[in-house]
Amino acid sequence: MSSDDGNLLAEQLAYYRAGAAEYDRPYAEREDLQRLLTVVDDLPVVGDVLELACGTGQWTPLLAARAHSVTAVDAAAEVLAIARARTPAPNVQFIQADVFDWQPPRRYDTVFFAFWLSHVPPWRSPDFWNTVAALLAPRGKAIFIDDGPAAAASEEVITDGPVPAVLRRLEDGSQYRVVKIFHDARKLTGDLTTLGWSVRVRPVDGRIVGIAEPPAGRA
Repeated sequence: MSSDDGNLLAEQLAYYRAGAAEYDRPYAEREDLQRLLTVVDDLPVVGDVLELACGTGQWTPLLAARAHSVTAVDAAAEVLAIARARTPAPNVQFIQADVFDWQPPRRYDTVFFAFWLSHVPPWRSPDFWNTVAALLAPRGKAIFIDDGPAAAASEEVITDGPVPAVLRRLEDGSQYRVVKIFHDARKLTGDLTTLGWSVRVRPVDGRIVGIAEPPAGRA
């Protein structure tokens, strides 16, 4: 990891901490995001669920309604405070931790992450997926939702950096670089298959929804 890569990840975290109060507005204003939330109803969310990068908890109560338990992890205290207020369910535990470094003492039936995979730098991707495999219990599945290539049209893409990124602005005028990879469903399927995963990725309203099972012997 170069120093610039480390700075970019720090800037990404700073963006989500500073913008916590603004994060939920698109979910209230955009019908496509409201429809996307209903996708959870058709996904194999079962048992003990780990939600990586839970953010403000838009997805957490939906997971809690289907799961035996939910462990929701995020590095930003500001978004976790919102998530806790949104999800008073007794079967949910919130943990503040860096998703890249956190090592839980147990494994899970489902590992879920929404709009997080696109923020994982390419050089971290193989290790990230190895970590997800290690987090899964036998017969467990990883489930993910994220932006597809079409979302790039609504972003200010940074084209001259070593890591794919976008520039995000908050209402106070501050601006932050954020890692952002607009994954193509077919290419992502190929990349994960190369890593040994069995995966199905489908487009939904310009976004991608994936269900992945780890390499044999890894869960």
